[in-house]
Amino acid sequence: MVDGNLAASDTTQIMPASRPFLTIAEASRLIESKKLSPVELTAAMLAAIAALNGRLHAYLVVLEESAMAAAKTAETEIMAGRIRGPLHGIPVGLKDLFDTAAVKTTGNSAAFRDRVPSADATIVAKLKAAGAIILGKQTAWEFGIGGASTDLPWPPARNPWNLERDPAGSSSGTAAAIAAGLCLAGLGTDTGGSIRGPAAWCGLAGIKPSFGLVSKAGVMPLSDTLDHMGPLAWTAEDCRLIMQVIAGYDPADPKSIDRAPPDFSASIERTARGLKIGLVRDYYEKQIVATTPVRRAFDESVAALKTAGAEFVDVSIPPLAAFADAGSKISPYEGWKNYGALIEANPAQFAARTRTRLEPGKAVTLEAHRAGVAEKERLAARVDDALEAVGFLLLPTSSEGARALGDDSLAPGRSPFYNRSFNLSGHPAMSVCNGFTPDDLPIGIQIVGRRWQDDRVLALGHFLERAAGTRSRRPVVASESG
Repeated sequence: MVDGNLAASDTTQIMPASRPFLTIAEASRLIESKKLSPVELTAAMLAAIAALNGRLHAYLVVLEESAMAAAKTAETEIMAGRIRGPLHGIPVGLKDLFDTAAVKTTGNSAAFRDRVPSADATIVAKLKAAGAIILGKQTAWEFGIGGASTDLPWPPARNPWNLERDPAGSSSGTAAAIAAGLCLAGLGTDTGGSIRGPAAWCGLAGIKPSFGLVSKAGVMPLSDTLDHMGPLAWTAEDCRLIMQVIAGYDPADPKSIDRAPPDFSASIERTARGLKIGLVRDYYEKQIVATTPVRRAFDESVAALKTAGAEFVDVSIPPLAAFADAGSKISPYEGWKNYGALIEANPAQFAARTRTRLEPGKAVTLEAHRAGVAEKERLAARVDDALEAVGFLLLPTSSEGARALGDDSLAPGRSPFYNRSFNLSGHPAMSVCNGFTPDDLPIGIQIVGRRWQDDRVLALGHFLERAAGTRSRRPVVASESG
């Protein structure tokens, strides 16, 4: 396979190459102007999956027949002038925690390998209604927590920038597929960083929305108190197009907030002049010290924002350990409530790392869980206070580039990520690619915003992507035969 890009400015009929590196925004414009066929684009994606998935292990299930049928329907509607919006005819993937009607949803677990839901998750239904084409179900960590396990029926996903490296998790296959050009975007889940970590290590944009903004109905849970659903894509602009479709109140989700979502239909182009941004230096200078390449890329992003007129101040929020302590009383307890009986009945069905992560929840009492939730609210209020003084918080996503596949990045004292605090606080948090390590692994920068200002977080992510100039650089993955 060769690296390549399709130029959105090309005025001729475009026949996608086997790896069509288009953004959603580019493909949408071409499809609307009838210069790109959804059928051709979908067929090219399926061909790329066939060529590369044997090495990347990004997909568990490929829905070739239904995807081509949906692409033909989209093309017929578009040719007739019935365009549903910017996702119409766009091929996407789903982390295999999102329920899909009549299609297996396993949570990447042998215990659910034959589970076939009767209905789509709410946001899957929203994607379909917008005309998106579902290519398949993508590899994840078991239940969104198990790590890159090798003791499951399916191998873990690999990072397309280096097949010996971890794509991070738990939305591992989704991130790997997008980076490699096997879909244009996907849906992920994020309980402790599972969108932002893979976005950073695979060189993508990914946003964990404000808690309650995007429905969790029909998604296999880990921790109902901390789970968030959101998009991964090549650019912040593409994430915005997906958020425009999936955000909004859902009475089927008890945690959904009945409030009008931000206006994601507005332009993502905004000036950085006048922005006040807080640097959470203690996180990346003392608590988990960022490597030199990560710090260099971060400083360059800060410099670009200063040149554009942004103002920076140092801010303090509670330490990572405080959030981790509160989370240890919440996520394991809720995860054990969801899956503990199954694990005790047949432990051999589950990965060892999954059991290791969830079994401590058996010892967490209801009173301890309630105390953890109360502490979570106190910590979240401290982040609210910090964001009252500034519009955004800025920090790296990970202290380093992707580790070796199989390295346990969730082991005590081993995590390189600065993500989990914002699952407990519930604020919108996004990672975009702002550079590369000397060995060509992506680096991510994290933007945290005020509640329900996800649109502004996306706009700042868009600015940082453009300043870093990373969006023209793609991994090259050879097929098994080539």
